Amino acid sequence: MLESIQYILKFLLGESVPADVVSLVGYTNNTEEYENFKLVIKPSDFFDNEVFGTVNSLPKLPLTIWEETPILFGEGIIENIEDTIILHADLIASTFFLVSRYEELIRNDIRDAHGRFLGKESLPYRGGFIDRPLVEEYGKLLRAILRNAGLDAPEPPKHIQKIFLTHDIDQFTHFRSIRGMIGGVLRGIKRPKEGQKALRSFFGNITNDPWYTFPFLFNQNSLLIKEIGKERCEVIAFFRCTGSKFKEDKPFPNLLHPDYKTLIKYCKRKNVTIGIHASYNAGLHPENIIDEKQKLDRIAKVDAKYCRNHYLDSREPLDMLKLIEAGITDDFTMGYADMAGFRLGTCRPVRFINPKTKELTPLILHGLTVMDSTLSDKRYMYMNAHDALLYCEQLINVVEEFNGELVLLWHNTMVEKIASLYHRQLYRDLIKLLQTK
Repeated sequence: MLESIQYILKFLLGESVPADVVSLVGYTNNTEEYENFKLVIKPSDFFDNEVFGTVNSLPKLPLTIWEETPILFGEGIIENIEDTIILHADLIASTFFLVSRYEELIRNDIRDAHGRFLGKESLPYRGGFIDRPLVEEYGKLLRAILRNAGLDAPEPPKHIQKIFLTHDIDQFTHFRSIRGMIGGVLRGIKRPKEGQKALRSFFGNITNDPWYTFPFLFNQNSLLIKEIGKERCEVIAFFRCTGSKFKEDKPFPNLLHPDYKTLIKYCKRKNVTIGIHASYNAGLHPENIIDEKQKLDRIAKVDAKYCRNHYLDSREPLDMLKLIEAGITDDFTMGYADMAGFRLGTCRPVRFINPKTKELTPLILHGLTVMDSTLSDKRYMYMNAHDALLYCEQLINVVEEFNGELVLLWHNTMVEKIASLYHRQLYRDLIKLLQTK
């Protein structure tokens, strides 16, 4: 527990604050220890044995507002006891609650048809801050207090630290299988162009398939990398490597098929990182991630360290422990399918803290900022092209304000050249915007 508290405190203050200043901030109710610190964050009852892990530990709405920022626990009161500043807003517990997915552990009856926690049921959404990384706001408030006390606590630069352009390969091609081709030809009875596309794809080159849009995506990505550098921009392709009895895991991927081999070689040639797209079945049975990663590593000749669950179905926070066991170092699943924003309350990569044991782990969580279908799907945000661009710009500006990282998820199937989809143009617009950041 102490290690996690120390990590949270350092995470809140940020890398710009020197270690000797961080050591002057304490988290204690023991008045005898106050003199050891310049600033003390006073704990609420959140971590008390009789409260922690129960529904009584959940924040009550409406939340208390301190300096225009919602706080989950404690009060927005500051007092001085001799030379020590006492802050009654429990920002440690508030941060733990958000970055550990604690709410999802306690409210485990709140799930959608796929067993996922609903964004619109989450505290960030119900509390009105899904589009605000509260943890970064807490850090800014703490740094201001320290500076007012004459300590060295500079603000981080207003700059996007890193951009991850990610692509989940759920459905690789449209018409390259016999079943897909026949379906396209039958639909071509009413829509002749679709029948023609199906025949060109099946009997021609993979580049004729309308869902093989990776050249478009990778070329757009290259434009950004050329402008801001490969150190600040990484492209990841998450590959499914197995199917299951669930319809969500169909069609079965075959990484030994020549088409998949072509894409894997293309990814390597374009310096695209290959990650594991853990199956829907693995979301239900996370122990299967170990075998799936081994299969991907063997066939693609990689050592995959990045993971994102298919359907974003990281159902329970404790499932993250299986990622560590599988040798995964970084997870990119942490976004709500139905709401774009900051699921973890932060726009920076953060180590996974076990919400049950409070133990700090080595697994790095990267919050998913925006997924293409979240913006347009009727079940989710259902935005038109104009509103989607404005909302994305808003989130990007927030990430820039707090020196965070941006994680975008665009599927190859969502940038097909058809009039009903706006995501191809939206992706172009976002790449152009990010070139200026």
